[in-house]
Amino acid sequence: MSGKEGPGGFRKRKHDNFPHNQRRDGKDVSSSSPVMLAFKSFQQELDARHDKYERLVKLSRDITVESKRTIFLLHRITSAPDMEEILAESEIKLDGVRQKILQVAQELSGEDMHQFHRAITTGLQEYVEAVSFQHFIKTRSLISMEEINKQLTFTTEDSGKENKTPSSDGQDKQLVTWRLKITPVDYLLGVADLTGELMRMCINSVGNGDIDTPFEVSQFLRQVYDGFSFIGNTGPYEVSKKLYTLKQSLAKVENACYALKVRGSEIPKHMLADVFSVKTEMIDQEEGVS
Repeated sequence: MSGKEGPGGFRKRKHDNFPHNQRRDGKDVSSSSPVMLAFKSFQQELDARHDKYERLVKLSRDITVESKRTIFLLHRITSAPDMEEILAESEIKLDGVRQKILQVAQELSGEDMHQFHRAITTGLQEYVEAVSFQHFIKTRSLISMEEINKQLTFTTEDSGKENKTPSSDGQDKQLVTWRLKITPVDYLLGVADLTGELMRMCINSVGNGDIDTPFEVSQFLRQVYDGFSFIGNTGPYEVSKKLYTLKQSLAKVENACYALKVRGSEIPKHMLADVFSVKTEMIDQEEGVS
């Protein structure tokens, strides 16, 4: 047996030849060494980035909640007597959402937005859905991404309070401009979610005796669906997933328009909602079977 091998033929490690108390003489590294200082700076940078990410997630959650509340409010237009009052209230709510987006822009100052995009994308999509829903109710058209981004430009003083109309002595104050741009993917996903809200608006309108809205929504959804069809499988994965839901919403609206056109004169207005709810359930069941 070789002298380098211990009992059983296993090779001894080099430090086994040294006494136990001398094996780890270099284990205590000076805290002021360049390596330790470098790793401490890495730790501080990673902790700061993690804390920023968590703050952005919380802001995104708040934006999502407030945007959903705005959408729920806008759905009341189909049954409310005063549409302008609800639109004014929705604008106040959207201004509150924009204040949250201002905080997001301040958090992302000097940072690469794409590194934190996953933290805020859900809230931005919900905001796009809410603001595009409000714009459709007002104009029966789709708001552009450029118009949305124009609304997300803020001017604040050093105190952080928004100052959209500076006073005469505003030149003596230092003003800061903050911008947050919606990415094309967030815009597309928000518009795709909008189609589901328009489908609900269509069915609710029919239940309230509004015969014109379903045909307006149907024409609009066809245009949106055609636009998404041009993207096809070349776009992001999330867009292709939303396309199936968009197709379902379009089918339900077209079914409602078909029933109105063919059987509208036979069905009393107060029974239209029940008829369409039954047809919608049948479509859902057929899609589930297929």
